[in-house]
Amino acid sequence: MNWKSFFLGAAVGMVGGYVTKEILTQKTNVSPERVLGTVKKHFQQKGPVQGSWIHMEAEPYVKNQITYHVYKGGISQNIDGALKQYEFTADAQTGTIIDLSPMP
Repeated sequence: MNWKSFFLGAAVGMVGGYVTKEILTQKTNVSPERVLGTVKKHFQQKGPVQGSWIHMEAEPYVKNQITYHVYKGGISQNIDGALKQYEFTADAQTGTIIDLSPMP
């Protein structure tokens, strides 16, 4: 076996592994549709959802001196014959709901 070929193969393997690791660890956003689907599932446990919306582009949001990239959206639900509306803010990277508040 030729040592040059061995070291060349090992070097290519190491570089390929590093590039793959970097690609897999890049921070990517959860799709807004997926976030909205998760919120709707949560609300459907307490009653039927009448409508929902989500802003499709992530925007900066500061809470407790921490800056997040978030999706903002809303949902309306029929509870005991009354239509109640809520506004939510979800982390774009994880899909976690950061803020949820009833609309007046």
